[in-house]
Amino acid sequence: MSAVRSALRLSRQSLIRTVLGACSARAFRGDTPNDEMRDIFQILLLPWEERTDEPLDTKRARLLYESRKRGMLENCIILSFFAKEHLNKMTATQLSLYDKLINQPSNDWDIYYWITETKPTPPEFDNEIMTLLKEFTKNRNMEQRIGQPALDYLFENKN
Repeated sequence: MSAVRSALRLSRQSLIRTVLGACSARAFRGDTPNDEMRDIFQILLLPWEERTDEPLDTKRARLLYESRKRGMLENCIILSFFAKEHLNKMTATQLSLYDKLINQPSNDWDIYYWITETKPTPPEFDNEIMTLLKEFTKNRNMEQRIGQPALDYLFENKN
């Protein structure tokens, strides 16, 4: 009976490796050590593609949402305040750089470590937006950032 279970387990692991091997290489694996996939889980992600035909107002609204709805609270807070202060002033090129930064890496911890300068930023993300975000994260004005900003500012009269 245990031989059958071992065979089924091996078959299942082989099937998982075959299926996962045939899919996109972009996945979130976490920082689990490699121990023959017993402790590892993978969530396959579609490759990131820039939306080139998206109107700027739509892109700003999407990036505002994506800045507020992250995988970890620390990034939700930092990115939502950053979006509140900078999104409406960004050019189309800057919006594209910000879009790539917050959507291409599959691990939110990477983004957090880069913007807090705990780990070096990879060259493909080391640009003017990353510089602006790193400076914003230093919070030199000592703003209180204990929760996401209310969305009231979106409805203020801009005359």
